[in-house]
Amino acid sequence: MIASQIRGAILLAVGDRWTKVAMVIAKVADTIGRDLPAGDKGYQMITGEIDALLRAGRLTARGNIRNWRFSEVRRSGRQGNSK
Repeated sequence: MIASQIRGAILLAVGDRWTKVAMVIAKVADTIGRDLPAGDKGYQMITGEIDALLRAGRLTARGNIRNWRFSEVRRSGRQGNSK
């Protein structure tokens, strides 16, 4: 359940313009709130879901998403089927 909440919050936080991964993580953590595990574990869950959305073709990245402040994501033009 939490994974689908995180994915939904990511897709709400990311639009057609490039957005820093750090900003996406902060917005998602704020949206999910107490349902998200505290500290790094919660942030890693968000990063994992960003990665899953990238692999599914729902997002496009610029830079290494593990380097949150120096990478960006946006919605992909190719929306494909979600799994």
